[in-house]
Amino acid sequence: METHQHGHHHQDHPGHPGHPGHSAAETDAAMAEILDLDAEVMHSYLAEVTAWIRRLAADPPPRRILDLGSGTGTGAFALLERFDQAEVIALDVSAEMLHRLSGKANVLGVADRVRTVQADLDKAWPAIDAVDLVWASSSLHHLADPDRVLAAAFATLRPGGLLVVAEMASFPRFLPDDLGLGRPGLEARCLAVLDEQRAAALPHLGSDWGPRLSRAGFTIEAERPFVIDLSAPLPAASGRYAQATLRRIRSGLDGRMSPDDLAALDTLIDSDGPDGVLQRNDLTVRTARTVWAARRP
Repeated sequence: METHQHGHHHQDHPGHPGHPGHSAAETDAAMAEILDLDAEVMHSYLAEVTAWIRRLAADPPPRRILDLGSGTGTGAFALLERFDQAEVIALDVSAEMLHRLSGKANVLGVADRVRTVQADLDKAWPAIDAVDLVWASSSLHHLADPDRVLAAAFATLRPGGLLVVAEMASFPRFLPDDLGLGRPGLEARCLAVLDEQRAAALPHLGSDWGPRLSRAGFTIEAERPFVIDLSAPLPAASGRYAQATLRRIRSGLDGRMSPDDLAALDTLIDSDGPDGVLQRNDLTVRTARTVWAARRP
């Protein structure tokens, strides 16, 4: 995910690069919290994606997996669970993310199957021996030159190996249109501003990765949409996930939205009362991801 500045990468999930007045460490810590919550809330999606990868990978299953822009390890740990003989190389630009990932690997008892590599892919591709599977979740769109990185990933995969690219097709939504506070449509207005900011900061966001994978030499095996639409009973972390996501969005909205909208958003994020996201009983989790599977011939 972004020191979160443009040109750095990891899974971005909610937010936009760079926040004025926030240090890189603070931004990384906030992003890490969102990634950890995302892993909890999106558990069923991850299980479905890794099961699909298992079918595509055929036999023998992958033994060496590269997680490109690993963040705190959401994908890495889901893949280790699915492929119980595999080891993962977790690559990220952020030392903070990799530190958290290593801590989780210890807790999960898989530290001997995880190696971390801190690297800024906008500068150089690190020395990595051949791998059987590359996983890139919400990381390619953070790169200055994703096509160069795709070519390097192609060269690192053994022939027959798979590259799996997952990108967010729609930003997570949590709120009903009418919240019972402020003017209806608050979330849609927030996301419209966010889309504008992200389009300027992240030119590759929303790219059709299929043709770019083909140009890098890959054979496209499949492109598959995953629609996530969770309603009550929600996973336990959903309220905190909504709160952390909205808080991250909020930091870029000053002066971009009306004072009334900002006040309503602050109530949602900060209130411990029934209007706050932590206590609301009308939350949902709606988002979509597109996943491409491509093979090195």
